[in-house]
Amino acid sequence: MANTRRAKPNSRTAPSRTIHKIKATLRDSRPPIWRRLEVPSGTTLRELHAIIQAAFGWEDYHMWSFDTGRDRYGMPDPGLGIRSAAAQRLGQAAPGAGSQLLYTYDFGDDWEHDILVEDITEPEPGIAYPRCLTGRRACPPEDSGGIWGYEYLIEILSDPSHEEHEDRLEWLGLDSADEFDPAAFDTAQVNSALSPLATVLVKH
Repeated sequence: MANTRRAKPNSRTAPSRTIHKIKATLRDSRPPIWRRLEVPSGTTLRELHAIIQAAFGWEDYHMWSFDTGRDRYGMPDPGLGIRSAAAQRLGQAAPGAGSQLLYTYDFGDDWEHDILVEDITEPEPGIAYPRCLTGRRACPPEDSGGIWGYEYLIEILSDPSHEEHEDRLEWLGLDSADEFDPAAFDTAQVNSALSPLATVLVKH
């Protein structure tokens, strides 16, 4: 069950011990591709990158960044104006409910994820965070050309007579288009992927 206990501003719960409930949505995806996650507020943006990669099913092949509207964070690159994501925490970059971030993965395909902080709560005893509460639809394959290229890929896979159909199946390593379901989503599978990153904040 989702955590419904709000962290009180004057409580003794340290910011590093609160939980950010966030919704990450792949921008321009139709139908929307998204994940709802609970993440410790003290998570660095470098760690949040790893969490999003695991939650969506990306393979961490490419450059990435977070944009707060004022600053960009990622692997430090003064030439691109990117500051260290390891030095900025989620609770600092997005301090309250309603705060938003833009996460971009792969500066070529430009997979842009809108991240909305829906709530800030206290951790539940015995629960390991981060965890995925729910979500919708499969992650696009790596290097499929951004959201528009992905839509074209789905169109090709759904049409066995398309001239690129067999080439795309071979590129994806599939014997049949039925092996890729763009509507597929499994919360348990996502949480399994997140489990190496998860820790219990409050013991029973």
